[in-house]
Amino acid sequence: MHELARCSQIVGELRGTGDGDPVVVIDPSDGSVVGEYAAATAGLVSRAVDEAERAHAEWSRATPGERSGVLASLAVELDAMAEDLAQQETLQTGKAIRLSREFDVPGSIDNVAFFSGAARNLEGRASAEYSADHTSSIRRESLGVIGSIAPWNYPLQMAVWKAMPALAAGNTIVLKPAETTPLTTLMLAEAALKVGLPPGVLNVVNGPGRSTGEALVSNPRLAMTSFTGSTAVGRHVAELAARNGTRTQLELGGKAPAVVFDDADLDAAARGVVAAAMINAGQDCTAATRAYVHRSVYQLFLDAVVEHTERVRLGDPRDPNTDMGSLASFTHRDRVAAMVESARVGGARILTGGSAPGGPLARGAYYTPTVIADASQDSEIVQREVFGPVLVVLPFDTDEEAFMLANGVDFGLAASAWTRDVFRAQKAARQLGAGTVWINDHIPIVSEMPHGGYKGSGYGKDMSSYSMEEYTQIKHVMVELTGLTRKPWHATVSAGLWCD
Repeated sequence: MHELARCSQIVGELRGTGDGDPVVVIDPSDGSVVGEYAAATAGLVSRAVDEAERAHAEWSRATPGERSGVLASLAVELDAMAEDLAQQETLQTGKAIRLSREFDVPGSIDNVAFFSGAARNLEGRASAEYSADHTSSIRRESLGVIGSIAPWNYPLQMAVWKAMPALAAGNTIVLKPAETTPLTTLMLAEAALKVGLPPGVLNVVNGPGRSTGEALVSNPRLAMTSFTGSTAVGRHVAELAARNGTRTQLELGGKAPAVVFDDADLDAAARGVVAAAMINAGQDCTAATRAYVHRSVYQLFLDAVVEHTERVRLGDPRDPNTDMGSLASFTHRDRVAAMVESARVGGARILTGGSAPGGPLARGAYYTPTVIADASQDSEIVQREVFGPVLVVLPFDTDEEAFMLANGVDFGLAASAWTRDVFRAQKAARQLGAGTVWINDHIPIVSEMPHGGYKGSGYGKDMSSYSMEEYTQIKHVMVELTGLTRKPWHATVSAGLWCD
């Protein structure tokens, strides 16, 4: 059993005792118990905010170079821990070890390294005389204590996406990982302390969303709440935060379309869409879940994606030859299965997959890679986020119809278009309503570019220098230049102020 005595971390103290209910961490690939911890109660959450509030005075006054240095050291430390991080990420999520090693962990380290540089590049408008008698300048300052909640699909990456821009900008943070996946977030916090992050700057509290999470979001001393998760829960978080006037940044659900035009490289599109649909067993809010394909190439594309999907190797996530591990929990596996079965009953065709596997994998939360055709645009499988290894393929006849169908859901996080026509590509970039639009690819991200959505997918940005705008506030400083006791504008208020 994994050592989980370190259930919460506050001010550098790794706490093994808590007075909350016990929470069990399960390896979803085989159902075995990884460990157990006591959830952080409202009292412990309040103490974490106390310590973050205390630490903010010092951390916010640290120079950009000092903050940058700590984060740069953290990137080096995480790189040295990379294999252990990958193993722990796979243990708690069931994802394939190859994905943890080649995507989750290196991407997280790169993001830490990026924000070590961004810490030294907090820009404001140049000082100038916008009024003849004054010089104006802009200060970009930290907000204070940030309360952040990260999801279970990419525990380490999402913890980094939440913590790094906040810390780089001079904020302190109380971070709650998903209750089922706390391991790598705790490792991140331990590494930060090891390389010199001051106690109280990064605090981790563990527990369920309904208790620990709500206690955090409802704390009136938070300057901001950042949340990644489902749209329904995100709206609840926003409601709780609004009661205290706390600003929010929300990265919510997705239902990303991939639009494949008749002039696309079909082989590239089919391979790319399958990869983008099945990454992390489909548990990715930017995953390609809906492929809209021009009717003239629709059957060719269907045949190709079925062939490629059936090549995805389902298996033990610790085996480097495995392409796809289990889903993150048995409850979630059952939810995915129920949505696919509902589509089948509604008349859609399941071309491949559509079931939980038997044999040795039956003891884990596995679900076979699935391709669905003949679903209607208004069906649940098209409109709602499945968050599993399920791709729905639908035909279109005209470009305008394609854009209408692609945009015809409540989400707007990501989308892609596949075409050789540069003019059509530019039109797709304009008309697809999503925070990220890929042309002839789907999924790649870089630390330098923002991630965030439209519509029901939330607002605000993770990653990139744009995210620093979420974690800072603007102060206008205006300095009088003349030294005059009596200012001409005083007479507007009172003639006696201008002349005695």
